[in-house]
Amino acid sequence: MTHKNPWISLAAAALLSLPLVACKDTKTLQENEQLKAQVTELQKTNDQLGNNLEAVTAERDELTKQVDALKAQLKPHKAKHAKTKTTRKHHRT
Repeated sequence: MTHKNPWISLAAAALLSLPLVACKDTKTLQENEQLKAQVTELQKTNDQLGNNLEAVTAERDELTKQVDALKAQLKPHKAKHAKTKTTRKHHRT
């Protein structure tokens, strides 16, 4: 029986596993780059949606003011109409 040095076996195992580790690192780096690109795109989309939200909120506020102004104009008209309305009584025969 020959004595094998355990360090030689360990070194051989380490050398054989290096390509696998390098391959995994390459895949991980590619995935990280893809994820970074996706995050950047999502941040852009988020900024655009934030801007859209601000614009829509401003439009809503303006429309609310217009509706309130129209309601204020309508109230005096309704009051005049209510005062001039005559009621008729129905008589049964």
